[in-house]
Amino acid sequence: MTDTMTVTFEQIEQAAARIADYVHCTPILGSELIDRAAGCEIRFKCENLQKAGAFKARGAHNAVLSLSPGQRRGGVATHSSGNHGAALALAASRMGISANIVMPDNAPAVKVDAVRAYGGQITFCEATQAAREEALRVLCDRTGARFIPPYDHPDVIAGQGTAALEIAAQLRAPPDVLVTPVGGGGLLAGCAIAGRALMPDTQIMGAEPAGADDARRSLRSGVWQPQLAPDTVADGLRTSLGELNFAIIRREVDDILCAEDAAIIEAMRLVWTRMKLVIEPSAAVGLAAVLAQPARFAGKRVVIVLSGGNVDLDRLPW
Repeated sequence: MTDTMTVTFEQIEQAAARIADYVHCTPILGSELIDRAAGCEIRFKCENLQKAGAFKARGAHNAVLSLSPGQRRGGVATHSSGNHGAALALAASRMGISANIVMPDNAPAVKVDAVRAYGGQITFCEATQAAREEALRVLCDRTGARFIPPYDHPDVIAGQGTAALEIAAQLRAPPDVLVTPVGGGGLLAGCAIAGRALMPDTQIMGAEPAGADDARRSLRSGVWQPQLAPDTVADGLRTSLGELNFAIIRREVDDILCAEDAAIIEAMRLVWTRMKLVIEPSAAVGLAAVLAQPARFAGKRVVIVLSGGNVDLDRLPW
């Protein structure tokens, strides 16, 4: 992937029209108690209430719907720790095609169950990026399935960017800051493109765990940095930043924030108890990062994307 390949705002608008009948326009909610704790006004874009329980439904549906009948013939395949796999399995089942999902052997049981529930066929592998990619290569060679990347693909990025289209339409005025979690970077890249077009004065920020901070290191150095032995409770953010996404993020994003795991767990618990919303650790990283820097966000209007709500209720981090 290079800077010559990118995603346009027009592609995000087209994605919104393409997926409108297949995904939810998720609500934006707030909490006065959380506002007081943060010292700013926070609104949450609730992608935990999205189809398949995460924003990934947007990109997966856009990618599958963009395939020609011939391209769909062998089905689709991907590697995923869970949310993209479930979303792709759902999108594929709606189109009447197969979905083969390579998953790490340490993937949360709730996400494995979700992939199976939506009809996905699972191949397990070791929990490394190299093992994922090799297992996927073998699978695609054997089945003829078309690879739909979890984040580093124009159709996927355009689909994720539709979340920011909705934010701009749902708010009376643009926020001062928009924060999304960043793992592979598809959500942040897509929302940055849409945000720059519709909310040009809004600062665009990513948030990631301190134990998986390749996006922050990449943005600050100006050179793509590999993910080195990620260690975080936020399983959806352990993956490496996509190179296409990095090119977009380097151009469009103002900053990447980080939060320690203890703060992520506390933010997750805060949303559960104050808002009665089920979110996973990866979705809590944005709030954790904002709460960690009260002076920086004091008095500002902030929108945070709650990226997903697929969490194992038998293994809660508290």
